[in-house]
Amino acid sequence: MKRTRNAKIIATLGPGRSSETDIAELVEAGADVFRLNFSHGAHEEHKKRYDAIRRLEEKYKRPIGILMDLQGPKLRVGRFENGRIRLVKGQPFRLELTEEKGNDTVAPLPHPEIFAALRPGMDLLLDDGKVRLRVDKAGKDFAETEVVVGGDLSDHKGVNVPSAILELSALTEKDLVDLKYGLELGVDWIALSFVQRPSDLEEIKAIVQGRAGVMAKLEKPSAIEHLHGIVELADAVMVARGDLGVELPPEDVPVQQKRIINACRIAGKPVVVATQMLDSMVHAPTPTRAEASDVATAIYDGADAVMLSAETAVGDFPVESVSIMDRIINRVERDRLYRKMTDAARSHPEATAADAISAAARQAADTISAQVIVSFSSTGSTTLRIARERPAVPILGLTPNLSTARRLALAWGVHSARTKDVENFDEMMGKSVRMSKRREFATEGDSIVVVAGIPFGIAGGTNILHIAKVD
Repeated sequence: MKRTRNAKIIATLGPGRSSETDIAELVEAGADVFRLNFSHGAHEEHKKRYDAIRRLEEKYKRPIGILMDLQGPKLRVGRFENGRIRLVKGQPFRLELTEEKGNDTVAPLPHPEIFAALRPGMDLLLDDGKVRLRVDKAGKDFAETEVVVGGDLSDHKGVNVPSAILELSALTEKDLVDLKYGLELGVDWIALSFVQRPSDLEEIKAIVQGRAGVMAKLEKPSAIEHLHGIVELADAVMVARGDLGVELPPEDVPVQQKRIINACRIAGKPVVVATQMLDSMVHAPTPTRAEASDVATAIYDGADAVMLSAETAVGDFPVESVSIMDRIINRVERDRLYRKMTDAARSHPEATAADAISAAARQAADTISAQVIVSFSSTGSTTLRIARERPAVPILGLTPNLSTARRLALAWGVHSARTKDVENFDEMMGKSVRMSKRREFATEGDSIVVVAGIPFGIAGGTNILHIAKVD
């Protein structure tokens, strides 16, 4: 079960693949973290999947991360008299704050926060951008628009307002109920949808209180405008390209993906690239060459993880999807150009002891051709700083906290393991050597680099770098 790659794979579970046997096949194919999508499914269904993952964790003797993905606000038009209308380019079309059924001249839009943000000249996108309206006039309960891009529109289709920040919490009442349940279950990561600004993260982090990592899903242009503030507050970031691609021109999405990954690399925060990575494999046993290139690009750019959604949740070839993603990552990471690009993108360490030690650990491992860097960390922060350096050797992240080990399953290059805490230097070195051998990272005669902090068991005190010989 030892992985031969650095970037991680997140697989979404759904009605298509949710038995313990199914999940086991995905783990063996290469899945490191599982996503529970709380936009669908009852709590009881998610608990069955959660319990199955934890049993497999025991079976395979490796931490497996669990990501709960909150639904977030869903902005939608109301219903129409005949269930569907057709809009023609150039025609006037009115939106009203009402629950009444609409027709081909007016539609109900039961979201006062949208009307409060609308200004003349703004665009509204309906049904994932298939229909585009331009606002001519707006008030607190109406908007007069012109159809810029026409098409069919049916009941409850989504609404996007790309050029506005809506006075709307990223956490709905449903999300708060789901969040409480997920924290009680013991999920490792929580993905927050509809992040528009840093304050959205402050709200959820005040509730989570460190019991799980908070991942900001960047799916709105306003989030890009506040990118650095969001990255600073988030524990991890997801490039949610599906929704981001609705509100941004297609040509901007790859540029923003690279920008987000770069910001996360500099900050040392895990970053996930998601949505439609191998979308054709929902119904086909192999991906298109363009999809393979898309996955490879995310790896070349330095993403910590890539995510499968419908491919594993409802697709016909879930195991094959994980397997081919595993193969693509392995192939890219063996490319000499990949190492060259990774080294070139490395940022300067910050003026802290932890960064100095982490940078020195990478340099020492290169100089002496060490087989592994062993990191002792109770919170995982030091291990993440080493991952930020993108060393050429694996990182064995040892921690006494199972929750930390599971959270580190998302991080680039980290092979996390739970171990008893150490009390002195000799015990730390002995455990580093034993775990390196047991996990098949080093054999007799190899060198390893060990990073830790004294006093032991105190978070944030990284101040030791030691080189050891495996005997």
